[in-house]
Amino acid sequence: MGTISTNGSDGALRTIWAPLRRCLGLTAAVMAAAASSKGSAAPTAPPSKPNILWITCEDMSPNIGPYGDRYATTPNLDRFARTALRYRTVWSNAPVCAPARTCLISGMYPPATGSEHMRSQLRLPAGFRMYPQYLRDAGYYCTNNNKEDYNLVPPEMPVWDASSNQAHWKNRKPGQPFFAIFNLQITHESQIRKRPHQLVHDPAGVRVPAYHPDTPEVRHDWAQYYDNITTMDQQFGERLREMESAGLADDTIVFFYSDHGSGMPRSKRWPCNSGLQVPMLVHVPERFRHLAPADYRPNGVSDRMVGFVDLAPTLLSLAGLPTPKHFQGRAIMGPHTAPAPDYLFGFRGRMDERIDMVRTARDERYVYVRNYMPHRTYAQHVSYQFETPTTHVWKQLFDAGVLTPPRTYFWKEKPAEELYDLWTDPDEVQNLARDIDYQNILTRLRRALRDHILRIGDVGFLPEAEMHRRSPDRIPWNTAQSDTTYPIGRILPTANAAAERTPDALPKLTADLQDSDAAVRYWAATGFLIRGKPAVGPVLPRLRTLLQDESPSVRIVAAETLARFGSAGDLGLALEALLDAAQIRRWGVYACIAALNAVDELGEAARPIASRLRAVADDRASREPRADGYVPRLLEKIEGDLGITAPARPGGAGRGS
Repeated sequence: MGTISTNGSDGALRTIWAPLRRCLGLTAAVMAAAASSKGSAAPTAPPSKPNILWITCEDMSPNIGPYGDRYATTPNLDRFARTALRYRTVWSNAPVCAPARTCLISGMYPPATGSEHMRSQLRLPAGFRMYPQYLRDAGYYCTNNNKEDYNLVPPEMPVWDASSNQAHWKNRKPGQPFFAIFNLQITHESQIRKRPHQLVHDPAGVRVPAYHPDTPEVRHDWAQYYDNITTMDQQFGERLREMESAGLADDTIVFFYSDHGSGMPRSKRWPCNSGLQVPMLVHVPERFRHLAPADYRPNGVSDRMVGFVDLAPTLLSLAGLPTPKHFQGRAIMGPHTAPAPDYLFGFRGRMDERIDMVRTARDERYVYVRNYMPHRTYAQHVSYQFETPTTHVWKQLFDAGVLTPPRTYFWKEKPAEELYDLWTDPDEVQNLARDIDYQNILTRLRRALRDHILRIGDVGFLPEAEMHRRSPDRIPWNTAQSDTTYPIGRILPTANAAAERTPDALPKLTADLQDSDAAVRYWAATGFLIRGKPAVGPVLPRLRTLLQDESPSVRIVAAETLARFGSAGDLGLALEALLDAAQIRRWGVYACIAALNAVDELGEAARPIASRLRAVADDRASREPRADGYVPRLLEKIEGDLGITAPARPGGAGRGS
């Protein structure tokens, strides 16, 4: 949810959690025996480096008491916040788990490494490392309990000293500083829809955001989300008590945050503030207060904007280590603290089986959204998202024609640009991009996003299959370093022109259909797909030529355009081109996913090839392990919509998100 709830009660749940004590008791390292035959050993000295404890949760916006949400019941976090610094504006950079965690572990924006797409698997360049490896070199014992889910292959092994549901700081050597993560999963999207569930929070007290319909199902899902937050709060308190009971409170810096926004539809997976803003509380004990940011004070609030890309350099700074040159974030505390940014940046790539491309930027007040595929609706059919009751009832009401704006927006095509004022419109439903009074703000944020794209070498302007075609070593970062292999200076203007829908861009798009670079041709063809039939007529001969393009990504977008907006004779040729591109053994899983997305968009027009798709696409031996379920999901959706009975298939449809 993009706003903080102010309705409902404070809740009556009680807790026996005691406030974090500033005790002078023995640390676990001091308590460790070092006895020998020569006599008892003296206790070890207090550590010169802080322990660092991350207690994280999943799929949760700042819907907790410390952020002013009076409907939430979070006594442990409320008490912890009295000893901590609350960051007002924190973005996860990605609105879904795997890319968000990839950003954390690498210290880099995933679009710079090609790892923006949900459950992909790329590699970092030689010499690039993940942050625990730097910490381990500095003497830290690093544990992860227990979710990884990175879109990057670890550059060298091991990354962690321990990464499992048994990983724990207690297993370190005596006197060794630790970095430990405990990930609390009860707030995950999947737990919102878990039934049966006896609600604790009263659904009548829910603040339904402006974009959701106000129905019993929606209220139940929101109330259950808040119930799960209360359970998470109890688990958070248990982890704090465990650390305190070990005598480590004076030696441990504690972070609490969520991996991205709430698991409700139009939050998770969407790179507006509703999907990217997360809570973050940081407690720095007195003896390490010299490492705290300048604005630190217990029960304080920091106005510094923070992105997940900043957390890896922050950890290294707390350990006394400089920021590696390839890291793209800024340390927010420690000796290597960097100046605060003026903007935060977000992104959306492929979400499970659905292809999209969005880039976003925000300052303290405004959010800017750039939709590079405005012809796809906000609510593309991600199967996992449709398991939530809210998604079902919302779609049913839209199809029935009983909803009015802004509740209809999620199911429609997107504008090329969006601009929201979070101070007056925290639900992000009043698009100001065309308002004449906001053009200076729009221009400033548009320029900031463009500069960011060029600065990080955003490789996401290559369609996923094309990115792999140009990066046989699975290191798109290397591909993006050369203008020969990735001429982003030519690709970006074509992508911008394609998405804008303006008629004055047609001459450029027409010329770019014949560009020497496949990505330029891809975006030019996409521009005609976005504009539809009136624009397509003059370029039909060229689009037919692109059905034989060297790049399957270009062939796919040209085929969808011809199938939807070409002449009567174009449909058969276009369908055969899509069927060919869906050959997973020949072109790979990402071309197959793109082709099946195009087929699904065609609906009834795709019937002539629908019964033949499974034979070329559902090849388990050719699928990527992390993307294993996406092709079957697409096939099931296509066949289900057309009433085709599919053969029984062993195994499930793969993991959700």
